[in-house]
Amino acid sequence: MYLVKATSFDIAYRAGVSQSTVSRALRNSPLVNEETRLKVQAIAKELNYKVDKNARNLRSQQSHTIALLLFEDKSIDDSQINPFFMSMLASITRACSLQGYDLLVSFQQMNNDWHAEYEDTNRADGLILLGYGDYVHYKEKLKQLSEQGTHFIRWGAEVKDMAVATIGCDNINGGFLLTKHLLNKGNKSCAFIGTASQRAPELYDRYRGYCQALESVGIEIDEQLQVDAMYTEEGGYLATKELLARNVSFDSIFAATDLIAIGALRALKDNGLKVPDDVAVVGFDDIPIASFTSPALTTAKQDTALAGRLLVDNLLKLIGGEKPSTLLIPTQIIERKSC
Repeated sequence: MYLVKATSFDIAYRAGVSQSTVSRALRNSPLVNEETRLKVQAIAKELNYKVDKNARNLRSQQSHTIALLLFEDKSIDDSQINPFFMSMLASITRACSLQGYDLLVSFQQMNNDWHAEYEDTNRADGLILLGYGDYVHYKEKLKQLSEQGTHFIRWGAEVKDMAVATIGCDNINGGFLLTKHLLNKGNKSCAFIGTASQRAPELYDRYRGYCQALESVGIEIDEQLQVDAMYTEEGGYLATKELLARNVSFDSIFAATDLIAIGALRALKDNGLKVPDDVAVVGFDDIPIASFTSPALTTAKQDTALAGRLLVDNLLKLIGGEKPSTLLIPTQIIERKSC
């Protein structure tokens, strides 16, 4: 007769939780609530469960894999990936290959503990977070990752109140340059389409640059010329329709993303307005389709090749023990026919 040694899966079954939750509870992870943690620890004690130190040490070794977690976005195709991030994905893949790392790609799931699964189970040595989402909800995930000590880096706006490694675009200066470009073309009344709040900090920074450019030439900010819109073509279309319904005078539109700009182009056409004769339009991102719209879209280019390299290189520095930092990449105005 012999006794079968209890495993973490046995504890998970008894507790009604996942095996990864058991692992975190036995390490007193703050990501597990107190009730669940105490329940798991009590079952482990009852079953006389002992952590396999050899297995734990094996798990602690580096996997030479990086996990790239993407937000799902509404898109015109079935990919559910913002086309801006598709080009960055290619750059990240190449950068990982050059560094001898594999890349594990998955979607971020905001309704569970996706953020804790990868390093905890040795699936990856660190995480790259790509995509936007609602920052009010997203911020709590960043806080949890920081408290857990996870190696991660993100693309986006700088996080002011946490030590979070971030690579991003200089959105404020990009917004300033695009707005100045519109003004230099003779436009006097420029509207802004894009969410101007901390729920979308990247778009908000572009709005701040827009405001700075107007103020630099003595133009007062007119709140009636700003309409919230998230990142999609539909968002741009509906926001432009709302702008037109307000019966305010405008001769140009700064759309906070190229996708929003594409929606704006369609809405203007549906209302019998010509671009750029009646209304000039600019976007932001320089996604591939921007040069094929009618007319071709003037926009601010973000260097996705450089961004991918910086994300990978700086994540590896973090894994190596360096402190997190923020780097902002300058934009370049790409002039086409819409302005």
